[in-house]
Amino acid sequence: MEETKPNILIVEDDIELAQWMQEYLLNKAFSVAVMHNGEDAVVHIQSHNPDIVILDGMLPGIDGIDVCKVVRPEFTNTIIMVTARDEEIDEVLGLEMGADEYLTKPVRARALLTRIRKHLERQQHASNPSGRVNDIVDVVKQLTFSRLEIDKQTMIVTLRGENIPVTTSEFDLLWILAKQAGQIVSRNDLIKELRGFDYDGFNRSIDLKISRLRKKLGDTSSKSTRIKTIWGKGYLFVKDAW
Repeated sequence: MEETKPNILIVEDDIELAQWMQEYLLNKAFSVAVMHNGEDAVVHIQSHNPDIVILDGMLPGIDGIDVCKVVRPEFTNTIIMVTARDEEIDEVLGLEMGADEYLTKPVRARALLTRIRKHLERQQHASNPSGRVNDIVDVVKQLTFSRLEIDKQTMIVTLRGENIPVTTSEFDLLWILAKQAGQIVSRNDLIKELRGFDYDGFNRSIDLKISRLRKKLGDTSSKSTRIKTIWGKGYLFVKDAW
């Protein structure tokens, strides 16, 4: 039986850029759909659940940030936001609304492909944890901290008996921190584990994912009790704060 190709949705109103990305990804053996506005993208995401969404920040009608806001409560696969270099505010807002990371224009083919493959690998592991031959198996599969449970096998986070919806990238970040509970983990180490390259001093994606995790875990007081920021060093997951 023929292997199912990963489904990529490109949402981009620049026709030439959208066509270039589509042709490039088709040549890399992906199934690719293209939308040119936010309204169509929302319908497609909700009805087809693509594996990866490549989403332009500036779109006619509903822009990329609003698309994230609308679909993210139910859509747990990867959203990669694409922004112009002078749209730092949109980058931050997009990540806050649920984008997993962002690329700046002009989009580089290798950077795009690397990010897609890394996120697909994580999602495949999430749906079939035992299916990867070369994966390094964690001895620990479940972490429990008072009223918080984190299950690596099912990628389910439970707080006070209720499931907390998290994206694949949010779970990966939480697992890395929780597995090293009581130890400071630097942003550089987090980014190398999650994305495979060194921290450049400006990347905000880790900080914003931490902010989203805190909100979902109810850790939103002025002094966080579960995931602490250690200024100049990184983050500390507290072993038993609650």
